[in-house]
Amino acid sequence: MTRDDNLATLRDPRPWDVLIIGGGASGLGAAVDAAARGYRTLLVEARDFASGTSMCSTKLIHGGVRYLRQGDLGMVRNALRERSYLLRNAPHLVHPLAFIIPAWNQIDRLMFATGLKLYDLLSGWHNLAASQSLNRQEVITALPGLKSAGLCGGIRYWDGQFDDARLAITLMRTVTDLSATCLNYLPAIRLLKTNDRVTGAVLRDTETGKEFEVTARAIINATGVHADSVRQLDDAKTQPLLTPSQGIHLVFDTDFLPGQQALMIPKTEDGRVMFAIPWQGKVLLGTTDTPRPELRQLNDPQPLEEEIDFLLRTAASVLTRPPTRADIRSAFAGLRPLIHPNNTDEKNTAALSREHAVLVSPSGLITLTGGKWTTYRLMAKQVIDRAVEVSGLNAVPCPTRTLKLHGYTDEPANDAYGTDAAQLATLPGHDRLLHPNLPYSEAMVRFAIRHEAARTIEDILARRTRAFFHDAAAAEASIERIAGIFVEELQPSPERLTAILEAARKSAGRFRLNA
Repeated sequence: MTRDDNLATLRDPRPWDVLIIGGGASGLGAAVDAAARGYRTLLVEARDFASGTSMCSTKLIHGGVRYLRQGDLGMVRNALRERSYLLRNAPHLVHPLAFIIPAWNQIDRLMFATGLKLYDLLSGWHNLAASQSLNRQEVITALPGLKSAGLCGGIRYWDGQFDDARLAITLMRTVTDLSATCLNYLPAIRLLKTNDRVTGAVLRDTETGKEFEVTARAIINATGVHADSVRQLDDAKTQPLLTPSQGIHLVFDTDFLPGQQALMIPKTEDGRVMFAIPWQGKVLLGTTDTPRPELRQLNDPQPLEEEIDFLLRTAASVLTRPPTRADIRSAFAGLRPLIHPNNTDEKNTAALSREHAVLVSPSGLITLTGGKWTTYRLMAKQVIDRAVEVSGLNAVPCPTRTLKLHGYTDEPANDAYGTDAAQLATLPGHDRLLHPNLPYSEAMVRFAIRHEAARTIEDILARRTRAFFHDAAAAEASIERIAGIFVEELQPSPERLTAILEAARKSAGRFRLNA
């Protein structure tokens, strides 16, 4: 269906069963769950799918080793189970990855080994492979580029890796496969109420300015770090639920840490762990945990100088070739939707759990917030279960534990498009790269516009491909080429094309520290 076709469904006067506001991991997961149960489902997103926190993760599907230290064993166990479901249901997007924790003294080595055996135990039959103790030479061989002076060994364990924005787009495609409707660039600007009960929303198409009134039996607020803004549409006096916390990542070429195994440093000066991860031909370095209570504009946060310095300093302490600012190919920041419990120290967001919450306001607005990518399916199940209770929808069991996501193939493949790869190969430009330093073709742009609801050049470079994340300078150099394809495919007005180009160049500047 085209965007116009999807917008036309909004003119149907029948109420939707479920209206979901927010197109990130939480909202898309909830939409998959609702549609899979057979509920008539509408999801709307103010910008693009996964355009916020959901595209800026560490690209891991994991239990969360650091939460063992905090004693969040239940959350770790749930996440490890969800990890195994994702590996089964989306093997074209999620795959196992080995991590090594180096030790520079025997006490640390013993402590890490004990913690990882608990991790294995919590995984149960969902475990990918047992953790292993490595001697000094085995660590050096597995992690070329790691400083070896004083090294006494390490521990190898396994977790999952994925492409976050591609999984979001896959969830969107899964929702539409299930006959539901997903629309980006359609913010909810007002909530509708009848007798003090929320019954729908007014939506505005940002491309045309047209407004639509829709009603629904259940309205879910799944807007991540923007959850408080939607809660204030419901009740202007509601107290904030979230505390902003920022995490950044830096992207480097693979020669800083060659090989296919990830490095995890469990002790850093800010209380978090640091990862150096092989990801799609690059090395991803992260992350930080910086309280940002001063933020009022939650879109497109930027890495802070002190965060960049912290990651470079920490990396220099463990790598034989210290990375510098000039080596950074891309830098990005995301805001965590951390739930702020009463009496929690706002200055110590690293201590806050990633647990999620499902809340119902007196008007019946259901808010899902907190959590992380790994547990998106469990969060979706719980919020739809709650929506059924609140709205009186007919109860239907959740089927998503075994639901194969769009593009699923049981044949071994290393292609995020899965079964769509054959269709992609038939499009013009499948053998022409957008840029010599990027692994993306012109055909991928056409496919994104025709089948993946891409509406802007930024949608292409940040989420349908990951060009901005791989090499921001190369991505910026491909903007004009993509604009030409946009003209062919969408025939935008000159004014709209100019706006799309300006937005893409501005976005490139956010990823390019060395611009």
